[in-house]
Amino acid sequence: MSRPRIGVTGVTRQWEDQPRTGVNAAYVRAVLAAGGIPILLVPECSPEESIDLFGECDALLLTGGEDVDPACYNAAPHPRLGTVDLRRDANELALVADARARDLPILAICRGIQLLNVACGGSLIQDIPSQRPSAIAHNPATPRHRAAHLVTLSEGSRLGQILETHEFSANSFHHQAIDGVGAGLVVAATAPDGIIEGLESRDPLEWIVGVQWHPEELAFATTAEDLRLFTAMVAAARR
Repeated sequence: MSRPRIGVTGVTRQWEDQPRTGVNAAYVRAVLAAGGIPILLVPECSPEESIDLFGECDALLLTGGEDVDPACYNAAPHPRLGTVDLRRDANELALVADARARDLPILAICRGIQLLNVACGGSLIQDIPSQRPSAIAHNPATPRHRAAHLVTLSEGSRLGQILETHEFSANSFHHQAIDGVGAGLVVAATAPDGIIEGLESRDPLEWIVGVQWHPEELAFATTAEDLRLFTAMVAAARR
């Protein structure tokens, strides 16, 4: 087949006094390096329009960004809830449902793993420092490619098989995290303080992997081990 087309969710932000829609270039570069063709799925589209465009894709990449609106998992907003985007939430929830209905691979990163968990009926910690305080810095003021804390991968997990390791240091930029795990998902990685760092489908035939760190920022640093997540997604899309 031709190179798999990977639907990549975008974000809308104010930049130089203008609203701009796009995605961090690191995601695009990682998809291209893994052998896929990135197709941007923008939050300005309706869920129906997004699904129509996604119909031409072979896998879904859920990217980082704003907090997921707690209304999506029937919770009241925490005082330290960050910016939310209801249009993006609706779009991505619809895209996850469509990808699962068509048995397409899903790779979910940072906000993406949180959105995936909510799509499966799970819930979120809305603010780690106030709700799950620990000595681990999950949102440090460090460069995006710099490792922040250890991550331990669950024995026998798909995630561990892809990364070919049991423990490694990950970069980290989030103040929310997984709380109640959604139906059909299992924990695949944790931080030393117990914060969930990875989820995957309980069904080994369903290629769904979510990570709380940012592998796209590490994909071209030193050993480039994190590029394996993208190559595994593209390989699953080919199948």
